[in-house]
Parts: sequence; structure tokens; C-alpha cells
Amino acid sequence: MSRRPTGAGSRASTRAAARSTARALKATADKSAGLLSEATALLREALDPLLVRCRTLFAKYLAPAGRVVSPLGFVVAGTAALLWLLGVVFGWQEALLGAFMATLLLLVAVGFIIGRSDFRITLELNRTRVAVGDRAVGAMEVLNPTARTSLTTLMELSVGAAVATFRVPRLGPGEQHEDLFTIPTRRRAVLSVGPVRSVRQDPFGLLRRQVRWTERYELFVHPKTTALHGSSAGFIRDLEGMTTRDLSNSDVSFHALRGYVAGDDRRHIHWKSSARTSELMVRQFEETRRSHLAIALSANLGEYGDPATGPDDFELALSAAASIGLQAVTDQRKLSVLAQTGPVRTDTGRNMLDSLTRLQARTLPRHDVADLVRTTIETVPGASVVFILTGATTTARQLREASMHVPFGVRAIAIRAGHGLRATRADIGELTVLSLGSLDELALLLRRAAA
Repeated sequence: MSRRPTGAGSRASTRAAARSTARALKATADKSAGLLSEATALLREALDPLLVRCRTLFAKYLAPAGRVVSPLGFVVAGTAALLWLLGVVFGWQEALLGAFMATLLLLVAVGFIIGRSDFRITLELNRTRVAVGDRAVGAMEVLNPTARTSLTTLMELSVGAAVATFRVPRLGPGEQHEDLFTIPTRRRAVLSVGPVRSVRQDPFGLLRRQVRWTERYELFVHPKTTALHGSSAGFIRDLEGMTTRDLSNSDVSFHALRGYVAGDDRRHIHWKSSARTSELMVRQFEETRRSHLAIALSANLGEYGDPATGPDDFELALSAAASIGLQAVTDQRKLSVLAQTGPVRTDTGRNMLDSLTRLQARTLPRHDVADLVRTTIETVPGASVVFILTGATTTARQLREASMHVPFGVRAIAIRAGHGLRATRADIGELTVLSLGSLDELALLLRRAAA
């Protein structure tokens, strides 16, 4: 007498069958994925040469054509080809007439751009470095060196992202035409001036031919600065620097006398005291810190208020840093300027202004003023005065955290820049905090800090 399988055995066999089916499906899926991957690799291997060939053809033929044919020209050419095809295949007279007119239009446009133009063009800038608000004047001289009269020509001059257009009249053999232009300098920037290109195009705007005649020049629009009239001298107590509490066996600031120790320099023996005490006495000095200014300029826009006024406040802080740096260069003091993006060249005043002109501010959530001051102290361990340039939204707590990285004996001055702020001075521990609302108030604030 046979027994029927129990319920538990039936469930076990069902689970085993399900696991076997799942394994089979997984194996099939893996195999399909492998086949698909192999097929994709084979297809990529087969198409790569074709893609390379297409890119080569595009760079060789279509890219140069794109510099001559305008988008409207491509539309007209494509329309002409389509109408020719429809007219020939279906015998549509209207399509053939439209194709003929489009082709004639293209041929007329070609007649406007063909031909040779010979010019000798000189592009000159009276100054390649100006300050914000100064006049940047340039001149473009066009000479016809050929023995034939040139036609009226359109010249284009690139100035930054803009393009200035000049119309050169007909020039006889050896004749010359000059155009003067002024470049706006309302904001700090490094402007690319040039090249000068002659442009020949048809009246319909289908084809456009450009010929480059000059090179590209850089125009530096430096930040606006103000003269400090020696105000920074109040931060350094004497010509040799600020004395510290570290004692030295050889320096310029006398501290006291002590007994002679083997190895001391005999030039520092004080003979009168030695004769009076019957013991060799030597001079001991206070170690002095050489005059070395370090400027920490925060380029974090998050510290300069809302996005509408933040860039202008940053420009104010950068102008203050440039003014202090120029004063240090004039006084022949050692100078170091750092921002979140790295150090700024300070070997000469011009190089410093060039580097500051290239400096761009952006929002840096993880790099606040405290991180910048720490990096500055690590980079310039021998600084005697540290200027911290930041925005008006920097809090007293953040400034206190930043001042904790300044070593003892180093003078630290923080300048909060923001248009509309009252010119005030405050102290946070050993840190002097100045509020700057206008660049013209910088000299007055520095004199207050020196006092």
C-alpha cells in the first residue's frame, strides 16, 4: 500500500525546483549579458575606425566650411539640393525653378567672397596695463601696399567677449587709414585684444570669409588702488623690525648682560662690566623680527554678502590688499600675498597687480577665513604683520578663530570690506578689526590702527 507524500515534502520539492529554476535563469541571464558585452565590444571595435574617419573628414572639410558658410547658407544649400532631387525625380517644374534660384543665390554669394586682399595692419595699445577707470586707447593702422586700389573692407577687432567693427574705405596704392578706439575699463579684468580680421561677406549673409592680420594682445585692467602715504610704517617699530621676547646672542636690540659661556662671540664681551666684576660679561640681545608683511585675501564669495553685492565687496577688499601691497613694495619690505587659490606673485609691484587682476572669487564652503590664515602662517612663518582681508558677513567668532592661528608677537589686522560700512576700529583680543566701506578711507583706518 503506497503512501502519499506529506505536505512538508511537497513544499521542500517545490522550493528545490524553484531554486533550480532561479539558477537556470541566472545562468541564462549571465550568458546573455556576456554575449551582449561581447557583441558591444565587437560593434565598438568595428565602428571605431569609422568614427575616427568621420571625425577626420569633419575636421578636414566640414569645419573649414563652417567658418565660411553661415547657418543660413547651409539651409539654402540643403534646400537647393533637395529641390534639385525632387525636380529631377518627379519632374516638378516649380522645384527645379526653386533649385535654380537657390543655386544662383549661392553663386552670387561666392562672387562676393572670392578674391585676394593684401593689407599691412598694425594694432597698437598705448598702454597694456591700466587701472580701473583709466582710459585704454588703441590704434589700428591699415596700409594698402599693393599697386591697385582696395575695395571698402569691414574689419573686426575682438576685445574680450565683444567684437568691435570698423569700416575701412577704399584705399589707393600706398594709402593708409587709421582708426582710434577706446576700451572700457569699468571693472578689473584681463582683456584679450585682437586679432584684427578682415571680413568679406555677401549682402544676404550666406557666406563669410575672414582673414587674420594681427596677433592677440593682453590688456590688464588693474584694481583701483589708493596711496597710503607711509601709513604702514606705524606697524613696524623700527627699521630692523619688531622686537620679540626671544633672546639672542647677536642682534641689534640690547637686553642685558650675562656671564661668559664657552663659545660666545668675544666681540660681544662688555669689558667695563667685566673689569668691575672680575668676570667676563657678554651682551645679550632681544631677537628682532624682520619686516615681512603677509596679506591673507579671502576669495570666498560666501564671506562678502549676497550674490548681488558680494562681487563688488570683494573688489573693494582686493583693492585694499593691492594698496597695502604696493605700499610694502615701495617701502622695500618683504611681502607675501595668499588667497584660497594659492600664493600671488610679489617680486615686483607690476607682477603683484597682474596676479591680483587674474584672481577670481567663487563660493568656497569648506575654505573659510580661518583656513586661509592658517595656510598663510604656515607658508610665511617669519611674518611680522598679517593683514586679513575678508567680507562684511564674516562674524567676530570667525575672526577670533582666525586670529588663534597667528603666533604670539605677530601683529594681526583684519579688514572687513563692504560698501556702506562705517569706518570703525574694534579689538578682538590681540586682533585689530577695521571696517572699510570705501577705498578712500583705507589710509585713515590704517593710521588709527597704528595709533
